[in-house]
Amino acid sequence: MADIVLINPRFEVSYWGLEHALPLLGKKCNLPTACLPLLAALTPAGHSVTLLDENVEPIDYDRLARADIVGLTGMTVQRARMREILRELKARGVFTVVGGPWVSVKEDYFDGLTDVIFVGEAETTWPLFLDEWAQGRHRRRYEQTEATDMTTVPVPRYDLLKIKNYLFGSVQFSRGCPFQCEFCDIIVTFGRRPRLKTSAQVIAELEAMRKQHLRMAFIVDDNLIGNKVAVKELLRDLAAWQAAEGYPFTFFTEVSLNLAEDDELMKLMDAANIVTAFIGIESPNEESLRETKKYQNVRKGGSIVDRVRKVQDSGIEVWCGMIVGFDHDDARIFKAQHEFVRQTDIMHAMVGMLSAIPKTPLYARLEHEGRLDLDDEQVYGTNVIPLGMTREELRDGYIELMQNLYEPEFYFERLENLFLRREFDWSRARNSYWRTHRWQKWKSQSVDAVLATGLFLRLMNNIPDPKLRRIYRRRMSTMVRRRPEPGLLFICVIKCAMHYHHYTMAHQMGEQRKLVNTF
Repeated sequence: MADIVLINPRFEVSYWGLEHALPLLGKKCNLPTACLPLLAALTPAGHSVTLLDENVEPIDYDRLARADIVGLTGMTVQRARMREILRELKARGVFTVVGGPWVSVKEDYFDGLTDVIFVGEAETTWPLFLDEWAQGRHRRRYEQTEATDMTTVPVPRYDLLKIKNYLFGSVQFSRGCPFQCEFCDIIVTFGRRPRLKTSAQVIAELEAMRKQHLRMAFIVDDNLIGNKVAVKELLRDLAAWQAAEGYPFTFFTEVSLNLAEDDELMKLMDAANIVTAFIGIESPNEESLRETKKYQNVRKGGSIVDRVRKVQDSGIEVWCGMIVGFDHDDARIFKAQHEFVRQTDIMHAMVGMLSAIPKTPLYARLEHEGRLDLDDEQVYGTNVIPLGMTREELRDGYIELMQNLYEPEFYFERLENLFLRREFDWSRARNSYWRTHRWQKWKSQSVDAVLATGLFLRLMNNIPDPKLRRIYRRRMSTMVRRRPEPGLLFICVIKCAMHYHHYTMAHQMGEQRKLVNTF
């Protein structure tokens, strides 16, 4: 049978990659890609599977040359590295297959470099390919004719990951999103009908993750609440399991802003110990939201600021995605985005320039209008040619906005507003549980106190900028005086490390812009 190696290529520095912070935290990658351990679980018995994440270990091309099949996955931002790897493998005569988000929307991108591509989901096509490969009659292109029945998905092979190198674990509850945002490729790949795993499946996966000694996990669903009725049932079961097991997991996830319209759903997420939700806000400019068909963010019943604060007040911290460069944006959008973040006390706002992904409605519209930059290098940082400003204004405004959002005083002002002035209660369900389980509270808080102290010392010993070190010491001292809770202090140390990454990344973008302008 086949000797198979599955690869997740190295990422370039990115907002959520936390590359500048990870060495300070003793880790090599933020979280494992969910598809590799799942593909390993889908591989029929008899085959040998090795998982290789280039973000935690280098590629040994001599080892790959001995494999029967080498598979690569990758997102848009990994496409250049995927090409480099495939060129080297082709030179060595290695049989390669490629799947994942990028090749699913740009099928010809790796023409001449790979033997087989997989478009979209692969729960049925991956085993089918292996069977046909063994018979010497595999096809060049595989695409599932039906969406995956999520109730049949096996427990991923977390045991094949070098788990100690990751900051968090990753788990998937569902696929699909009911909305129709013009720029989004999720509905292209997974469709608009959300499909969920059963509660028993999810709990089995969590048990498998717990065996790998993980305590925090990102629920990687693109919109956990796409099917509110079904996810409520799952969350009830998850909350009951968490309470019965002493809250072994802390979760982060992604949801849409209509979460704020459902009090029951917020309570259930809180009860399941989902402490953070990433929400696609995109823009405070309602004309831009209508333009991109982000109608769920312009519904009546309170402003976007009001709805974000309602989610926060329910015990769920909000991170968000923001986009600049919509057709209805002009140079005023950068100030508006900054003001929105100030009003909501959101610490982690991932801002990006509008980009058009192949196969999305946005790509088709801009292609028709002749407003796509088809140069793969994208020297302006996006393939979209904006209407309301020049490309230089969009790029420079974006970089300045990022730098302003992560200036230390503004960042820690938001942190203290949320945790001190508004007294945000991190992990409310677990805190409530601890009131009647004193021993578990002592054990967990002892671990958090040791981790917080150790990680803070690492920051002080390894961050080269003395000004930043002083700021972190002063802000952590304030937290120790006013809310000396070990779990919260541990989170605030992580916030310092994340700030260091965002701050460093934003200033490096500024330096790169200066170099570009020089030439």
